[in-house]
Amino acid sequence: MEDIEDIEDIEDIDKENRMSGRRRFLITATSIAGGVAVTAWATPFILSMMPSERAKAAGAPVEVDISKLEPGMLLLVEWRGKVVWVLNRTSEMLASLPKLESKLTDPNSEKAQQPEYAKNQTRSIRPEILVTTGVCTHLGCSPVYRKEIAPADLGPDWMGGFFCPCHGSKFDLAGRVYKNVPAPTNLLVPPHIYLSENILLIGSETKEEA
Repeated sequence: MEDIEDIEDIEDIDKENRMSGRRRFLITATSIAGGVAVTAWATPFILSMMPSERAKAAGAPVEVDISKLEPGMLLLVEWRGKVVWVLNRTSEMLASLPKLESKLTDPNSEKAQQPEYAKNQTRSIRPEILVTTGVCTHLGCSPVYRKEIAPADLGPDWMGGFFCPCHGSKFDLAGRVYKNVPAPTNLLVPPHIYLSENILLIGSETKEEA
């Protein structure tokens, strides 16, 4: 009888292991499917580009091809271990910038968060192309690109921009910070230069470093 009970115990353990394995498989499969769904949803307006290993190791400037960056689309680039955003703003996005000045802490970019050539209303060399680090100036969190107009969670005055879900900081489509949020300054604009119409160099202001 003891042998039979031992066999039954072993069968029960084996059955439980098979069920646990199946549960782990289903959880993993669900997680992967969820990740694919999120990626598919983000793809229409977010692209990403990784620099070469040599560039990452040296902290060297990064060349970025923006020829496929459509209006309204955001490109994520890694430079010196940080995320840099390259946003191709539509004419509607640019038209919204002067309407927000009364809501912003530093609308004229008086604080040194950008090179002199980006100290203008669009905070950029070319009006339509914004280049800024995707790092919140509060505690270094990563804001989210929210291009929709007046979403329920951001209110009727929201005209598109970047929202930090960690502590609620908001930035407009020029990376300028809103009043009465934790972030004290506008997003940082890194040094950059255009090598040609479609090639952007992030991390340098001279073509010699390309």
